[in-house]
Amino acid sequence: MSEFFKKIAEKPFILASGILGVSFSSMKRIFEGGAGAVITKSIGPILRKGYKNPSILEIMPGTFINSVGLANPGIDNFISEIKELKRNDITTIVSVFGDSIGTYIQVAIKAQDAGSDAIELNISCPHAEISIICQNKQLTYDYVAAVKKELKIPLIVKLSPNVTDIGEIALSAEKAGADAITAINTVNAIVINIETQRPILSHGSGGLSGKAIHPIAVKKVFDLYKIVRIPIFGCGGVFTGEDAIEFFLAGASAVQIGSALYQDYNAITNIINSAKKYLEVHNYKSFSDVVGNAHKFKTQEAPDF
Repeated sequence: MSEFFKKIAEKPFILASGILGVSFSSMKRIFEGGAGAVITKSIGPILRKGYKNPSILEIMPGTFINSVGLANPGIDNFISEIKELKRNDITTIVSVFGDSIGTYIQVAIKAQDAGSDAIELNISCPHAEISIICQNKQLTYDYVAAVKKELKIPLIVKLSPNVTDIGEIALSAEKAGADAITAINTVNAIVINIETQRPILSHGSGGLSGKAIHPIAVKKVFDLYKIVRIPIFGCGGVFTGEDAIEFFLAGASAVQIGSALYQDYNAITNIINSAKKYLEVHNYKSFSDVVGNAHKFKTQEAPDF
């Protein structure tokens, strides 16, 4: 096990990409709140403004729809933030994207050289062009293999639930050399204002995140745990310690937290403390002792006709 994954095993709670992941100060605050690592907002080769507002909306308590459009400052403008994170000994995962294999590699190498501890490959944002990559197992393989070949640090691949078979995509990423996978990115969704009779988001459709997608995310992790051998980072709707424990039981080695932080910077600390109480009550020494335990129980088969 690499030093990176040892650190994650010790503190398996991670800031999810896209939430507070642009400035050093906000990521430092999350790390000091107990996170084992932070994942930056997805960073591309150049400055990208993204879609016009409205681009994010809370549609019910704890559930959001967004179509930001991968707005980011560009890797060259972001290098100073990565270096500042490393000067403060903050375990850093840079989420990267591009418009070709070449630009993915370019951004990933620049992030690595700036001090990133790992790369999360965003091939699954549902409201941007890159979503086509995660929908095709061969494209997934090609992109993952090409980036992995050029890296000296771990590569994590973020998967989409908006596919026919997430399992075949995960296996393709694993075969291409991915060191871990993140499941899941946001779920395709749309909200329409019945008075204006148009979608509320300026882009139209967007990605659903937060509480409403949690059971979907847990199901995807549960299914993937049966077929992949690399670690899975569970992501989607973690607001409580119980939510996090569900991911571990389903097979996640670590848990990413995002939407809960919209309400409270301290949410991650509260989630971690609650999850640790579960370990104490059930006499577990670490979260690793919980990983995959839900698979020990046989579910009922469908009855014969």
